[in-house]
Amino acid sequence: MAVRDIALGRFVLVDSPVHDLDPRTKIISTIALTIALFSSDSALVLAICGAVTLLAAARSHIPARLLLRSLGPFLWLFSFTFLLHAVLTPGQALWYLPAFDISFTREGIAYGLLLCSRLVIAISLASLMTLTTTPMELTNALERLLRPLRRCGFPAHEFAMMVTISIRFIPVLLDEAERLHKAQLSRGADFGGSLLQRARQMVPLIVPLFVSAFDRADRLALAMESRAYGCGIARTSFRELCFRRRDLVAAATTGISVIAIIMFDAL
Repeated sequence: MAVRDIALGRFVLVDSPVHDLDPRTKIISTIALTIALFSSDSALVLAICGAVTLLAAARSHIPARLLLRSLGPFLWLFSFTFLLHAVLTPGQALWYLPAFDISFTREGIAYGLLLCSRLVIAISLASLMTLTTTPMELTNALERLLRPLRRCGFPAHEFAMMVTISIRFIPVLLDEAERLHKAQLSRGADFGGSLLQRARQMVPLIVPLFVSAFDRADRLALAMESRAYGCGIARTSFRELCFRRRDLVAAATTGISVIAIIMFDAL
């Protein structure tokens, strides 16, 4: 799996009920489900969050292979998390390695699988949100959600724009890294070898990537200034956000799931 397969920050135009939802509904639902997901160690909570995620994925009409490919670059994180807890969590030993003086415990394997499942669901939720929401919709939604903080002097619009630009630049930089990688390979570069050799060979790839990122940022700032962005005038939205019946259904589904998780933990 390559870094270009990461779905975070990409938008796929598909006619689906999830695409038609208000972006504020998707942001709030994603945050609420993620918090509920990491608030309990119960397998039932994991099953509820997983079922809601599968339902959202099915209703979004996003190809399943795209979501699965987006998990590929995080396999190292899943493996590291699983091995770390399988070895360090005390409990009944199932497999002992005398050469390293370590043992895999039953409790560690179970907890490692639980954490990996959490990460899979959380990454899938974040990917679904960006795959079904345009960057402009994300900006407007974040600004509307943070608007009450303006009374405290918080720059809601600037913060929303900064977050959205950061998310939007993820696939752009990944595509640029893939292009530079292919260009270096065509020139005879070798990115194999030991870990230290790979780190040294990444320098010809990282330096032009940073130069390209700074150049894009400079051009973006120039384009925003040429359009009189940030002149202190109150900005309006071309498309006003509004909650509809489908948003109430989605919010109710998320709310029922979170309430079920809270009630289960209280028992």
